[in-house]
Amino acid sequence: TASGLTVSSIGMGTYLGECEDAEDERYATVLAAGIGSGINLLDTAINYRCQRSEKAVGSALRKALHSGAAAREEIVVSTKGGYIPLVGTPPATPDAYRSYLKTEYFEPGIMSPAEVVGGHCLKPLFLTDQVNRSRANIGVDCIDIFYLHNPEQQLKMLSRAQFLDAVRSAFATLESLVSDGAIGCYGCATWDGFRVFPAHKNYLSLAELLGIAAEVGGKDHHFRVVQLPINLAMTEGLRSPMQHDGATNLPLVEMANDCGVSVVASASLMQSQLTRGLPPAVEATYPGLETDAQRAIAFVRSLPIASALVGMRLIEHLEENLRSAPAPALAPTILS
Repeated sequence: TASGLTVSSIGMGTYLGECEDAEDERYATVLAAGIGSGINLLDTAINYRCQRSEKAVGSALRKALHSGAAAREEIVVSTKGGYIPLVGTPPATPDAYRSYLKTEYFEPGIMSPAEVVGGHCLKPLFLTDQVNRSRANIGVDCIDIFYLHNPEQQLKMLSRAQFLDAVRSAFATLESLVSDGAIGCYGCATWDGFRVFPAHKNYLSLAELLGIAAEVGGKDHHFRVVQLPINLAMTEGLRSPMQHDGATNLPLVEMANDCGVSVVASASLMQSQLTRGLPPAVEATYPGLETDAQRAIAFVRSLPIASALVGMRLIEHLEENLRSAPAPALAPTILS
C-alpha cells in the first residue's frame, strides 16, 4: 500500500560499480544476504549501471522471496527516474548514443529533443515510461517509493517558473501512477537541491514542493519522502537553516519531520571516503565500534531520519556495516 511502510535503519544502495555481469552477481548476492539479515530497504535508480542495478535488485528480491527470507510486503523498493538511462553498457561513440536516443525515445514519441535538459527529462510520458521500465527491470507490480532524480538538474537551464511548471506536471503524473497502483508514493532524491541556500540556482524549497503536491493531489497527496546526502562531512540538511516554513528558517531534516515527510540519507559513507581516517574524537564518541565505516554509519543512524543508505557490494562490507547496528532495528513508520 501507499502508507504504513516501515524501514530498516540501514538501507542498501546500488550506485557504484562497473557495467558487467560479475558486478551484477556481487550485488544480487549481497542484497539477498542483506534481506536475510533484516535490511528491508533496497534503493536503486534506472540509470545506475545502465539499468543493471535495478535488475540486480530484482534478482535479489526474487531470491529472497523464493527462499522465504521475506515476503514482498516486508520489502521496500525505491528507485528513481529523470536521467536518461542506457542499456547494458554505455554506447561506444557519441553517434551511437544519438542513435540510441532517436530509436528508443524520440521516434516512439516518449520525448522530444527539446524536452531533454542536460541528459535529464521530467515530462509526463517519459516518467510514465521510466516507471514501467523500472517495474519490469525489478520484476514488481508496484514500486514502493519513486523519486524524481536530482530534479534541480533542470534549474541549470530552466527559469524558476519553468521548473515549477515541470514539477507540477511531473507530480500530477506521479499521482496518477499511484492511483493506477504502479507506485506507492513519490518524492525527490537530490544531491545539492536541499543543501544550498535559496540564493543558489539549484535550490529546492520543500514548502514549495509540498504546495505543488497539494495542488495536484489534494490534502491526501502522495509526496512522502525526500532523499539527500547526510554524513559526517555533509551536514547541511541537518544543521543549516535553508528551508522556510512560513514563519522561520529551518534545516531540511527538521522541517521535513514537522511536515510529516520522511528523510532518507544517501551517501552515508560519502562513497567510501569516510571509511578511514576519521578524527580521534569520532572514535571516542563510538567506543564500542571497530572501524570508521561503522562509526560513520552509526552517526547517520542516530539522526531523526528514516534510514541511512549504504552501498554494499561485498559480503564482508555487509557484515562490517551491520555491526554498526547491534540489532536490525526498524525505524519509525516511514510513511504515515
